[in-house]
Amino acid sequence: MGRNGHGRRVVLGVTGGIAAYKAVEVCRRLVDAGVHVVPVMTEDAKRFIGEVTLSALASEPVRSSMWNESEVIPHTHLGQTADLILVAPATARFLASYTHGISDGLLTATVLATRAPVMVCPAMHTEMWEHPAIKDNLALLVSRGVHVVAPERGRLAGGDIGAGRLADPESIVTAVLALLDSDRESAGDSDHHGATAHYGATAKTGDLTGISVLISAGGTREPIDPVRVLTNRSSGRQGHALAEAALDRGAAVTLVTTTDRPVPSGIEVVRVDTAAQMLEAMSSAFLVADVVVMAAAVSDFRPKVVSDLKLSKGDGLPDLVLEPTPDILSMLTGRRHPGQVMVGFAAETHDVIDRAAAKLAAKGLDMIVANDVSAPGTGFDHETNAVTIISADGSRKDVALASKRLVADAVLDSVITRLMSQTLGASGGGAIADPDSRSNQ
Repeated sequence: MGRNGHGRRVVLGVTGGIAAYKAVEVCRRLVDAGVHVVPVMTEDAKRFIGEVTLSALASEPVRSSMWNESEVIPHTHLGQTADLILVAPATARFLASYTHGISDGLLTATVLATRAPVMVCPAMHTEMWEHPAIKDNLALLVSRGVHVVAPERGRLAGGDIGAGRLADPESIVTAVLALLDSDRESAGDSDHHGATAHYGATAKTGDLTGISVLISAGGTREPIDPVRVLTNRSSGRQGHALAEAALDRGAAVTLVTTTDRPVPSGIEVVRVDTAAQMLEAMSSAFLVADVVVMAAAVSDFRPKVVSDLKLSKGDGLPDLVLEPTPDILSMLTGRRHPGQVMVGFAAETHDVIDRAAAKLAAKGLDMIVANDVSAPGTGFDHETNAVTIISADGSRKDVALASKRLVADAVLDSVITRLMSQTLGASGGGAIADPDSRSNQ
């Protein structure tokens, strides 16, 4: 299906910054693509562009107040009928209000009263863009499934050069149409806009679009003889749930697995048995992966010598000498490329958090998922799991007992937060562009 917006309804929110003038071009391009654009302006936005301009180009007149509209509750109507809400530019004040649930006007009330996807396009001066409060707010929004079109580095309205320029209208519209396409496909091309059932299941669709994710799953099997193996109790369910969740969120997924579990179409599958085979498969896909999630339970040891013939009791006790298997995660981490996010798993039975934190540090990971496999309903061969996600910065997120798919989404939420923090710390970059916000709304 081509990227067009025919039949889709987008609320275009415009906040009060100098970059508001680019919202006019965004509006025009969306209408040209067949989108029904409903403009909502904050009062401060009117200091930069006129209502008449947007009203003339959009599909409906500008709305800006909770009190002088024809609808009794305009924010609810806008939120329920939208296929997507786009805020461009999104200033520091708007982002703070949205993050903390402060309904201080029609636009903030609308984004809080919707189940449609929300996309924000920040624009502000470099010092504001790089402030920890802005980074924290954006990271939290991303973790909730909000889509962010990041600004880039360039010439700002004050004349200096730095990060914080609003995305180019073409980049913004491309992102909007891609998200609408993804959402339409996942919803079966439904004509029911803004319905709870529609968006409740697909709010995060597309937030890993353009990201390559490499995932391992299952327990490796190290041969003793042609019949027997050294292995563990891993079922591969959690790794497969991660692969399916990443695929649903738009990622290009490669799954290296030891299991024969069914895999949805769209996932590249490499089936292996041993740790050495897993290392080989992971090493190949690792080169182009943006995110690596090592969910497999790799055997720590393997027989140093594998018998060509089946061993039997009548032959006496075999001389079974073990040697360590390759430390796949450490080997990959040592060859990681800039920006690559590395995630490990720690299946433990005691001192779970301390042992996982030690593994996180020793292997140089961005985060590790600590899993107490001795707890009821968790770990191997269960449909449910409960984990603690520990990040390299020391932060922790506990995920209570839930389906392994829900746990997978929680892990991917943390991955996206990490990707966003790296983007924010890179002083711009990407296909985005324009002046800063002078006002804070």
